Amino acid sequence: MKKTINWKFTLILLTVGFMTAVQYNSMKNPKERDTRDIWAVRHELAVEKQLHSELLSEIRELDKTIFTYKSLNDENTGKALTETVDKLYSQAGMTNIQGTGIIIKVKPSAESEAFGIPVTDVSPDLLTRFVNEINRFKGLILEIDGKRFTTLSSIRDINGITTVNGLNVSTPPVSMKIISPSFKDSEKLYSYLAASTIHDDFYIDNLILEVGKPERFVEIHGSPEMFENQFLKELPKGE
Repeated sequence: MKKTINWKFTLILLTVGFMTAVQYNSMKNPKERDTRDIWAVRHELAVEKQLHSELLSEIRELDKTIFTYKSLNDENTGKALTETVDKLYSQAGMTNIQGTGIIIKVKPSAESEAFGIPVTDVSPDLLTRFVNEINRFKGLILEIDGKRFTTLSSIRDINGITTVNGLNVSTPPVSMKIISPSFKDSEKLYSYLAASTIHDDFYIDNLILEVGKPERFVEIHGSPEMFENQFLKELPKGE
């Protein structure tokens, strides 16, 4: 009986010792070593902080909406719901928007025209890179070749053709419109894009990015597509 107890105790000690050794080795020699410099880490931290700030803003906006509903009586509830629906339609890009902004044109480069190089479409990767470039600024409303671009939009290659929301993007020249929250924001965006290296990315594909100066009035049309309601159903009156 005593030998059996000693054997079990020895087995437990071996198991604990093996697990401790494995944990120590994994901590001492990690599989992947972080080789980023301090600026790369700071950049990633800044991106995470920006995301955190945007999430807090959305939470505050939702809390404000909830408070509005709770403070209203039955007579004004319908009006509040209508305003919320209109706001959601606007965020989803279903309504026309007017405001200050800039108009950008994508054209074939002069060299490609002089040498007779065939004009190619703007690649999905290049278009996505441009969208990521301007997303450094908050509150922008974007239209690409007459197609409203929102957080629900997609840029894809379908049968060799660049599409936005499943609709074909025209062969350059192509126009893109950007509306900013204010004229000052439009000026900042113009200055940023004028000095951005995104021009080099377009030039490699024999395209040039012509950034127009800020304008007081720019209009962006809403998306003609309507959302389909698949889950919500209207209850009969009285229920």
